[in-house]
Amino acid sequence: MDKQIKKIAIVGPESTGKSTITQQLASHYETLWVPEYARYYCAALTTPCDLQDEINMFHGQLALEESILSIAKKDFIFCDTTFLTVKIWSDEVFSETPEIVLNALPNYNYDLYLLMDIDLPWQEDPLRDFPHKREHFMQVWHNELKALNANYTIISGQENRLSNAVTVVDEFLRRT
Repeated sequence: MDKQIKKIAIVGPESTGKSTITQQLASHYETLWVPEYARYYCAALTTPCDLQDEINMFHGQLALEESILSIAKKDFIFCDTTFLTVKIWSDEVFSETPEIVLNALPNYNYDLYLLMDIDLPWQEDPLRDFPHKREHFMQVWHNELKALNANYTIISGQENRLSNAVTVVDEFLRRT
């Protein structure tokens, strides 16, 4: 690929508005966004998720991201989560992470992470599992992003969440 496209990842615990804000930001900046592959994958599962499913979601998320990068017209895109979610879920549910995911983590960089705060009310969804572990997962996200030495900012607010995110993205784009 000729141009270096910046990737802004929207991440965080369940039910924090990641998909909504990713789409809103992409619309605001008139750029493309990468959907969360795992949502589509898990919706089609007919058996409980296993480690092979996590590997499949890892590959699917990367393929989806690469396809959006290949058609991007602007110099940045938004990603509704990253495959770091596969690590977090695998660690929580299976007490291990597939080696392929661990090996890939240092090789896939995101220029900015927006970590969605847990200050939104929980929304029931058949694909969500841990309504009582939001604080736990918020800390896990902090730990994982720090371990990657990631550039990240927490985005809070119920009424002004989008404007808070836009402020952070505007500042990031000014600096880069």
